[in-house]
Amino acid sequence: MYVIQNDVTKEKYISYTSDLKARIVSHNGGGKKATTRTDGVWKYIYIELFRSREDAQEREQKLKAHGSAKQKLLLRLRKSLL
Repeated sequence: MYVIQNDVTKEKYISYTSDLKARIVSHNGGGKKATTRTDGVWKYIYIELFRSREDAQEREQKLKAHGSAKQKLLLRLRKSLL
């Protein structure tokens, strides 16, 4: 599970993958989707590792639900060095 941020728009995006290197290349490849557009560079700002795909998906869904888990993570990120 990861969080990336666009260095121009400061937009954040939450998802999961089994290949972090390939996924960031895909996000920065350009395209029409919001997470692949050409303005700015997407950078990892937070990563959680899981032993199973199911656990990663569950965590992603909790964070995308806009509940307290997401708010706590965003607060932690605001207080970090990034």
